[in-house]
Amino acid sequence: MHDIKLGDVTVTRVEEMHGPIMPTGAFFPSVPDEAWRRHEAQLVPDHLGGGMVHVAMQTWVLRSEGRTVLVDTGVGNDKTRPAVEAWDHLRLDFLGNLARAGVRPEDVDLVVNTHLHVDHVGWNTRLVDGEWVPTFPNATYLIPRPDFVFWDPANNPGVAGGVNEHVFEDSVAPVLAAGQVQLWQDSHTVDAHLRLRAAPGHTPGSSVLILDSGGDRALFAGDLIHTPLQVMEAGHNSCFCEDPAAAVATRRELLGWAADRNALVLPAHLSGHGALEVERRGDAFAIKQWGPFDRL
Repeated sequence: MHDIKLGDVTVTRVEEMHGPIMPTGAFFPSVPDEAWRRHEAQLVPDHLGGGMVHVAMQTWVLRSEGRTVLVDTGVGNDKTRPAVEAWDHLRLDFLGNLARAGVRPEDVDLVVNTHLHVDHVGWNTRLVDGEWVPTFPNATYLIPRPDFVFWDPANNPGVAGGVNEHVFEDSVAPVLAAGQVQLWQDSHTVDAHLRLRAAPGHTPGSSVLILDSGGDRALFAGDLIHTPLQVMEAGHNSCFCEDPAAAVATRRELLGWAADRNALVLPAHLSGHGALEVERRGDAFAIKQWGPFDRL
């Protein structure tokens, strides 16, 4: 099952790819080996194996109030990614997977980029006759203003290298030039069921999308967590968090929000069942149950 209904909103999971991505110590430098062993039963095989963290690149498709909304757009094809060899000039059938979920590029009304890291904006654009053009020609791209400012090399030349090298130029600037970008800050109401709110720390403009419909609640959590280990060990960040203290504070706040409201948490990168419910355990959190999607 790749579709679920939450109130009046249908949620579909569309995969780009999944598998091992980085060694545990490189991805999460502050997490001791003992913590991975302690939680191994909940992590292996979907989220951990052979000392490697396993993740998925995927898009959440929401159908709400007659509109089609995409949450994050993966890594993308044909893009020059010198910092991550495995993502360099990909040729994946993501658009075919999207079509099999009943979505053509021209059907998309809104694209939500929870933040502007390389693996969240890749399918914003595609290469046509040597030019980067918006993949979704009829969509408005909702981008958090703080990330737009931070990742623009014109404002911050220091971000031009590293994992996000070329990303602004090939995956953000073309949709801006096409007049399809809407910047927002702090919060933004999408419709009666969906709203965006800032969740800074991982990046300055990191955000989450909250669903509240018919008594059901969900948190499309972006990179609030990359692995279920960060539910039980919420004080640990990935190596890609720009403001570690803010990332921890935001994670604890939003996991508490989800636990108190029985909300389904749908991060950008969870493999396996792709989503989970959390509960409080004293001052910490635990996995209450996995989401209802089939395992990748």
